[in-house]
Amino acid sequence: MKKYDLVIQNGNVVTDHISKMSIGVKNGVIRYLSETPIPVDESESLIDATGLTVLPGLIDSHVHFNEPGRTEWEGFETGSKSLAAGGVTTFFDMPLNSDPPTVTKEAFFQKQELATRNSIINCELWGGLVPNNLQQLKDLTECGVIGFKAFMSDSGINEFEACNDQSLLLGMKEISEIGGILAVHAESQSITNFLATIFEQNHKITAHEFSELRPITSEIEAVQKMISFAKITGCRLHIVHVSSRKVSALIETAKKEGVDITVETCPHYLSLTIDDLETLGAIAKCAPPLRSSEEVESLWEAIQNDEIDMIGSDHSPSTPDMKHGDLLQAWGGISGAQTTLQVLLHEGCYKRNVSLEKIVQLTSTNPAKRFNLYPQKGLISLGSDADLTIIDPSYSFCLKREDLYYKHKQSPFIGRELKGKIHYTLVGGAIVYQQ
Repeated sequence: MKKYDLVIQNGNVVTDHISKMSIGVKNGVIRYLSETPIPVDESESLIDATGLTVLPGLIDSHVHFNEPGRTEWEGFETGSKSLAAGGVTTFFDMPLNSDPPTVTKEAFFQKQELATRNSIINCELWGGLVPNNLQQLKDLTECGVIGFKAFMSDSGINEFEACNDQSLLLGMKEISEIGGILAVHAESQSITNFLATIFEQNHKITAHEFSELRPITSEIEAVQKMISFAKITGCRLHIVHVSSRKVSALIETAKKEGVDITVETCPHYLSLTIDDLETLGAIAKCAPPLRSSEEVESLWEAIQNDEIDMIGSDHSPSTPDMKHGDLLQAWGGISGAQTTLQVLLHEGCYKRNVSLEKIVQLTSTNPAKRFNLYPQKGLISLGSDADLTIIDPSYSFCLKREDLYYKHKQSPFIGRELKGKIHYTLVGGAIVYQQ
């Protein structure tokens, strides 16, 4: 019997720095990590990573797959293949786009069975906090949810209601008592509903008008409220998909005041603008909406100043017919699960001199730490899972529709220049994607 199942030789390995190292894997775990090469005859299999870079596998903390119930949108099979092709080895599936939504233990087990059967990479499931499932939260915690998700505004899914202040406070108190964490879609329903009345019913709005309907002020007001609620209940918070540094600045202040809160943004807020929404139409519609180029630059400044904790794709696919027509009526979600790393390599490392170590921190290490997967995941270290991504970070390409593994090959990044070729994605030392 060989000493190792797999050896990765001569790669530039990203830890807290980058150095050429060899990695030995046994039974899915990293058992050797050194600058000294491993003799070839000690391994069952060998990957020569000369000229390539080895990262800890990405952890996408925010995806919306639609199984069960809406698999015509996207299921675990195509979704996980897309993630693997983008270097992701673990994902957290949100509770709302499946039918039934993951708001009971019965729904959890139904979804978990499908994920286990159909996903080719690691999967964790979010549970939902909705107005009428307070008694289910403890059961869902015991089932193993990674956390809970709540909406402060309309989710777009009839079966997943937004929470009012009372249900948020009661839910946060319960989640605090059971040691959980609450992820929040933070937009003010009152503000967005009020602003919607300024347009005539049949008015076809522009991209700039759509952004004005869901302004940054709406995010600020909602996050301020959640911070106050967290101070009252002691609930740990995670604010998802912020579109502006003005929002992350509030969260940074709250951290200094002792609130246990983290913040996520998404690749589309770091690369696309209102002008792209105007050009591309509904394919680039999301909520919160895309912002100005100044806001994009400001978010990158927040990243450089360690004000953003993680980056998740917020992959929210749909059937093509749902992404046509007026911006108000079209589905509000962007397909981006496959392109997170390559967008960040281009926009961050290439265009703005963000270090690769910083990208790893945002897409792997920090989510692993926040959601209690560290140190098994989120780093390359002795004893950690051999969830690894091997890339050529300098490779440039133009994304084509046929490159995508999504059920429906639609993305606002088609036709854009990106960076990075994913050569291998490994989960537990097993190759799940190879270029």
